[in-house]
Amino acid sequence: MSENSANTPSPDSGVTQTRQQVKVVVGEYVQKGETVYRITEVLDFSTAIGVAVETGRSSPLPVTELMPIDSNLTGPAPDLTEVGDSDWHEAERRFSIIQPLVDQLLIGREVVSARAKETGVDTATIYRWLQRYRAMGTVLALIPQKPGWKKGNTRIPAHAEAVIKEVINEVYLTPQRSTAQKVVLEVMRRCHERKIDPPSPGTVRSRLRSVPERDRLRAHGFREKAINRFQPAAGHFPNADYPLAVMQIDHTPADIILVDDVHRKPIGRPWITLAMDVFSRVVTGYYLSFDAPSETSVGMCVAQSMLPKDEWLLLHNVEAEWPVWGTPRTIHVDNGPDFRSESFRRSCLAYGINLEFRPVRQPRYGGHIERLLGSLLKEIHDLPGTTFSSIKEKEGYDPEKHAAMTKSEFEEWLVTLICKVYHQRRHSGIGMSPMKKWEIGVFGNAEIQGVGLAPRPVDRLSVLLDFLPSFQRTIQPFGVTIDGLRYYDEALRAWINAVESDNPTNKRSFVFRRDPRDISAIWFKDPALNQYFKIPFANLSLPSMSIWEHAQARASLRKEGIDSTDESQLLRTISEMRSHVEESKARTKRSRRQAQRRKEHEKKVTPADPLANTAKAQPPIAPQSSFDGLLSGDIEVNWDIE
Repeated sequence: MSENSANTPSPDSGVTQTRQQVKVVVGEYVQKGETVYRITEVLDFSTAIGVAVETGRSSPLPVTELMPIDSNLTGPAPDLTEVGDSDWHEAERRFSIIQPLVDQLLIGREVVSARAKETGVDTATIYRWLQRYRAMGTVLALIPQKPGWKKGNTRIPAHAEAVIKEVINEVYLTPQRSTAQKVVLEVMRRCHERKIDPPSPGTVRSRLRSVPERDRLRAHGFREKAINRFQPAAGHFPNADYPLAVMQIDHTPADIILVDDVHRKPIGRPWITLAMDVFSRVVTGYYLSFDAPSETSVGMCVAQSMLPKDEWLLLHNVEAEWPVWGTPRTIHVDNGPDFRSESFRRSCLAYGINLEFRPVRQPRYGGHIERLLGSLLKEIHDLPGTTFSSIKEKEGYDPEKHAAMTKSEFEEWLVTLICKVYHQRRHSGIGMSPMKKWEIGVFGNAEIQGVGLAPRPVDRLSVLLDFLPSFQRTIQPFGVTIDGLRYYDEALRAWINAVESDNPTNKRSFVFRRDPRDISAIWFKDPALNQYFKIPFANLSLPSMSIWEHAQARASLRKEGIDSTDESQLLRTISEMRSHVEESKARTKRSRRQAQRRKEHEKKVTPADPLANTAKAQPPIAPQSSFDGLLSGDIEVNWDIE
């Protein structure tokens, strides 16, 4: 079907993704309403002083209301999965060239000329790359802007990709230390043997360059060299010398039994995914859920870390400040599969985030976040329903009998603990409170020059979309199918049975993204309008459901020998399961937990729009609940963390 079909959806119904950021630094031009200002002073995390460029009058400017000056430098924002491998490599190369200049506010021409001479790139080109990068704040701004690049035509078939990975593991990462040329020839040989169209030598070499140096050294027999190069000095995490230089993330089950919202009976322990800034020890973000750690947990935690948290505090009725936002330079994590997904890796790469993995069986590398989680769990031990951290501590205490807090009440307590207690108490590892250390790192003092406020994302949803799991699918007359579920909306009509422009025999694949907590709709990236559209179930009688609930229903149908792709059967099965849960949730903890998980998912609370499904936000009030007294002096906090 023609891409210019009359049935193309209206741009007004779509969401245009933008990764622009507003920079609140002295000398920067920003916009408030229709007026353009030049920032002359940054007073604190919430207020700056600006001079209107037309009138010359100075005015106080609320940081939350500022926008960047409209710019055409960035071009349309591609989805991360639309970028071909060669383009990723080129963007990374360009970023490595301008990286030493990125954080310099005033750059003299002699500095740029010296860098141009050093790298063999024209001076004007470096200026142009700097402009693009600063306008968007992500490596995607440096993607070559050539016709057709966003369609992903350079992506190679999955079976060819599998051959490359196979050869890298079996030939390259071995003590024999095969050269890149030998790896290329072996890939070609195996592809020919299996009658697979071989990838280009450049693609194979690009994959070799993406192998972490630590893995390469170890596989080639240089174990000691790898340890010495990547082992941090005792008591200090390498390169964590300023705010957001290094962020650590980890998961833990909370040491507390929570109750459901309806019967207030025990349903089990929630999981906490926590992120912290190693320099200041502030908590940058978290994610609380009854679901086990996953790619979704990590994505939600990172998105919340990068976004301002004003509305999040309103959502949980916590009257406090949490002025922490911005893109980290490095995220340091363990080796769990939730951190190693290709989607998460590309999301980090798009924002210029260096993803580092903790060496296996080297616990000292994750000491900061693990000690923070350990101290947090100790504070939970004062709450009703705590499971403590050992059987000995729990002796004589029945957590389920004393369980009293719902997830929302516990989350209110957690946010209050982070903002009003942990961030404000002296930390023995840094000699001051985490929030004070954060402020000094941002604004500086008599001895230290601050790095300034981190750029604030212009569009929260764009950040969230970048960290949601993605799919590539063709569009059929009935819509698109993911996990046996069909989705359809008029926004898809223009692309039904679309084919690749350079190969009409191949159907064209499109980008879709999905929040696993609610799969009743997916996000579709329209490549012509360059906008996202929300696509609901084709069968509107299907209820909202999470991916885990859908998996349970399909498993139940398979046990009965029924085709699990039959949507009518699926609808009846889910309805029966929910009826069973409703009937039994007052009697069994497992059913209550399942009902509560569904209820939490149906709230659809995200870091991008925390208040989307709540009543009109009221001014924050001091929390008045059964655990309020715990925050007025009864908590004994000893944040003795190195």
